Amino acid sequence: MKRTSRDIRTANRYEVLRQIIATSPTSRQELAAATGLSLATVATLVGELLDLGMITEVGFEDSAGGRPRGLVAVNASGGALIGVDIAETYVHVELFDLALNVLARADEDMRPGESRPEQVVSHVAAAVGSVVAQAGIEGARVLGVGVSVPGQVDRDTGISEYAPNWDWHDVPLLDLLAEHIAYPLYLDNPLRACAVAELWFGAARGRGDAVVVNLGTGVGAGLVLGGGLHRGVSNSAGEWGHTTLVLDGRLCHCGNHGCVETYVGAPGIMQHLRELSPGSTLLHPEDQTATIDALAHAVTANDPVAVKVVRDTARYLAAGIADLVNLFNPEVVVLSSWVAATLGEPLLAEVREAVARHALRRPLAATEIVLSPIPTDPVSLGAATFALEGALQSVGQRTARRTAPARSRTAPPS
Repeated sequence: MKRTSRDIRTANRYEVLRQIIATSPTSRQELAAATGLSLATVATLVGELLDLGMITEVGFEDSAGGRPRGLVAVNASGGALIGVDIAETYVHVELFDLALNVLARADEDMRPGESRPEQVVSHVAAAVGSVVAQAGIEGARVLGVGVSVPGQVDRDTGISEYAPNWDWHDVPLLDLLAEHIAYPLYLDNPLRACAVAELWFGAARGRGDAVVVNLGTGVGAGLVLGGGLHRGVSNSAGEWGHTTLVLDGRLCHCGNHGCVETYVGAPGIMQHLRELSPGSTLLHPEDQTATIDALAHAVTANDPVAVKVVRDTARYLAAGIADLVNLFNPEVVVLSSWVAATLGEPLLAEVREAVARHALRRPLAATEIVLSPIPTDPVSLGAATFALEGALQSVGQRTARRTAPARSRTAPPS
């Protein structure tokens, strides 16, 4: 896709702000070195961000000689961002300051059968209202709301094109949310959200090429290639969970058989437990979170059924990860999202051992496999950066209120 000069300027502004958030305080010279932009370009972009109130001057660095360099830092109180993590079984929302520190959190559980668009929207609206109230901030300070929803999405139209676990097709999600939420809205999916979170604050920081494996109810792989997020031509890159792992294997919600997701997603793990031990007390048939929690605790106690379930899951997962290692030759593969966080080190150890049996030696030697180090919800954190990116597109306005792009049809309340 052809990028306009405005697109390039927005991307550069975003990258400069990202570096300031990551390394505050910092100088214009350090920003130029980190971003590869000219010092003159960085100086102009820093001036714009100062005018917007997103960053602030914080003095000068010590100098052994010569002219002291002025330092800038993120202005944490210069605005607020909201990240929404819509998953198959819950809605989790976090409100951040501009330094991306969490100021408030809210959760809404979604029971089986509560997946109609209007039900999901109701949960999101309630959680967004809750975090704004908890933080006690004025509505005008909210620069935007980034929304992550599973499946394939169209960022420009705000449409959830296909969410296989809910059988959603062409749901105008941002239009529905805009009826209840009076802030600019920005849509993407958890694969991109997790990848951005790791790129900014996690295991992919400073890495040129990384794969972030998202393990939850659904499964996918966020891709960082050449130091930036890879979306693909239709924002559909990373649907690794719907690649075939077992020919004529388990039926997937997408309609195919043997997808990676059916073996390493939470429902697939539960199915394996059910097949191994139908009467297991570890199995909570209507509660994915409780089942995965029970497995994790049982593994630490060396329960033989739990150990086998996690080992078998790791073998399937490792076969798929070996494909990613061979295809993309990444510096790091990050296991992210709630299933990976819950099963933790026992899963990681088994995966590392099994990947070594499947991946080619040369790409594997260059790859680390790690758990996500991000202490908060990586999807909400990544979604908040989508809102930050959108806010930077409206750089011409110098107040805290931002004019949203075409598909962000709402404005902050008075």
